[in-house]
Amino acid sequence: MNSSYLGISASDLTRRGGIHTAREIAGQPDLWSAVWDALQQSYGSIRLFIDDFIARRECDIILTGAGTSAFIGEILAGWLDGTTGLRFRAAATTDIVTHPHLVLNRTRPTLLVSFARSGNSPESVATMELANQLCRNVAHLVITCNPEGQLVKRISSNNGVSFLLPPEADDKSLAMTGSFTAMTFAGLILLGGMPLESMQSAVKNFVEYGKYFFTHFLPGLRNLADSSFHRAVFLGSGPMQGSACESHLKLQELTDGHVICKFDSFLGFRHGPKAVINRDTLNVFLFSSDQYVSLYEADLVSDINRSEKGLFRLGISEQKLKRADLDLNIYFTEKATRISEPLLAIVSVLPAQVLGFFKSLALGLMPDTPSVSGTITRVVQGVHIYDYKL
Repeated sequence: MNSSYLGISASDLTRRGGIHTAREIAGQPDLWSAVWDALQQSYGSIRLFIDDFIARRECDIILTGAGTSAFIGEILAGWLDGTTGLRFRAAATTDIVTHPHLVLNRTRPTLLVSFARSGNSPESVATMELANQLCRNVAHLVITCNPEGQLVKRISSNNGVSFLLPPEADDKSLAMTGSFTAMTFAGLILLGGMPLESMQSAVKNFVEYGKYFFTHFLPGLRNLADSSFHRAVFLGSGPMQGSACESHLKLQELTDGHVICKFDSFLGFRHGPKAVINRDTLNVFLFSSDQYVSLYEADLVSDINRSEKGLFRLGISEQKLKRADLDLNIYFTEKATRISEPLLAIVSVLPAQVLGFFKSLALGLMPDTPSVSGTITRVVQGVHIYDYKL
């Protein structure tokens, strides 16, 4: 039987160099279900380790990673900090390596949560070593797709624990898609500390949201990819700003920089960055489900529409919006359901993944390996790690 992904036959995708990316993007709802099943097996022991470490003392919980993996912390840190009462902070390994003294506290106990597809990025390995060197009391949680990665191999049983995602989370393509959403989902569940049974309904809705998107919105995004935008702006608030950050990178990465992208918050965009909009700009609004937040977001959309509004305006929301100032509204459910902001933020990166994939094909690129010059690689190359002197 001939298979297809994102509406394109597997044989055609193979010929055009996009089979892995298409399969990995389309397979995410099933992947999330597989991650949920894996969490049932590991949750108890990992939470015991986390609770034992944080219960004895006030500590810093640092969410870190390199590149796309760093954006996981941008989605999760604020929400976890506000809902658990613990001290969460997002800091990229690429920032920690150059300025460890601005992130790692010598005297305060630290739980370093490392997100990594390969677990071999030089900055991520170096960050783990710096934490061991600088922090008097440090513990590690590694959430990764690769059981053979250096991060997993370097933690010891007395100061670290790892959560290994299902094998299908380990993307074969250059761009991180399923690995990103799966690790973000796993981090939310493991660090949120809620009993798994209380999350069952929300997780079911989360998976259904993803399936609804792939069933209803592929043609609209494929048509959009064929249009002539050369710039794209992604706006989001709170956890959705982390999604906007990942979305801007995904479109830019999959198009090999032919589409230059930017991200910002709705309110921050007014303060200068709005000048980037021209006639060739795609504006993407990742709307919050919070009614208070949406008041500010609606004001910004109206402000853009009164001036240079760009080529196309795409809105991404939990439920269908009743507004005429968007060219396309992507939404995830027709039911009267609600999922938490970080779960919505995870599913809200799907449109950028799909748009980036279709735009890559429209530009004549191969989505599995879109970097024609080889400038971007699956695991970053050429980074020299220097000794840090106390």
